[in-house]
Amino acid sequence: MARRPLAAVALLTISALPLPASGSTSDSSSELLARAQAILERAPLIDAHNDLPSMLIEKGDPDWRAIDLGKVQPQLCADLPRLREGRVGAQYWSIFTDAENAHKGTSLHEAVREIDVVLEMIRRHPELELARSADDIERIHRAGRIASLMGIEGGHMIEDSLGVLRIFHRLGARYMTLTHWNNVPWADAATDRPEQDGLNERGEEIVREMNRLGMFVDISHVSAATMLDVLRVSRAPVLFSHSNARAVAGHVRNVPDEVLRLLPA
Repeated sequence: MARRPLAAVALLTISALPLPASGSTSDSSSELLARAQAILERAPLIDAHNDLPSMLIEKGDPDWRAIDLGKVQPQLCADLPRLREGRVGAQYWSIFTDAENAHKGTSLHEAVREIDVVLEMIRRHPELELARSADDIERIHRAGRIASLMGIEGGHMIEDSLGVLRIFHRLGARYMTLTHWNNVPWADAATDRPEQDGLNERGEEIVREMNRLGMFVDISHVSAATMLDVLRVSRAPVLFSHSNARAVAGHVRNVPDEVLRLLPA
């Protein structure tokens, strides 16, 4: 991975731009849309969470291979025409298996199946390219393709192995959500009964290894105590791949203000 972290990719917001000249609502909307599209030609829009690999797995092998992602597929959550229409410049494909599979000893096996689907999907579609760094994202975006990365949605999939974590990183994973709906032995989830009161020593070790590798520590799904522990331990930017502010949407999975106030540091 390049020394420049993924977090260094520039973010541009519409709110930072001057408003269009006064006119009709439709004219203003059209001008704003045109400006947004122009910005997204220059700066890659990065979507941090897409469940398409799981939907393809559900179709079964070899059936999913017959699906043409170059055409709109209404039964799926994404396809190439809709990614293009949405001006997605970089896509994190979610690697997911139910946390209950940890009790069956099949989490790692299922994760590898999903990673294989992503790599095969990239191989089959020249519009996609695997990205391993911020520089890759910008290069692929300039070439008119969609940069593809992976996010491991749940620490149960590493089966408490730093070796597995490192292999996932080598295969293209650039974030890991520490938990899903259930606790893992080293971190508490937002939707389970507290056991560690955040991270334990093993969890801290995993966070430090993710920092070393260059993987975002994703603190969606984790408890507020785990969020606070991660912010204390991590020496690199963290990620909320698919969460909201709890003050806006009062679900236990969302981020309390005390955590949000710590993010700038």
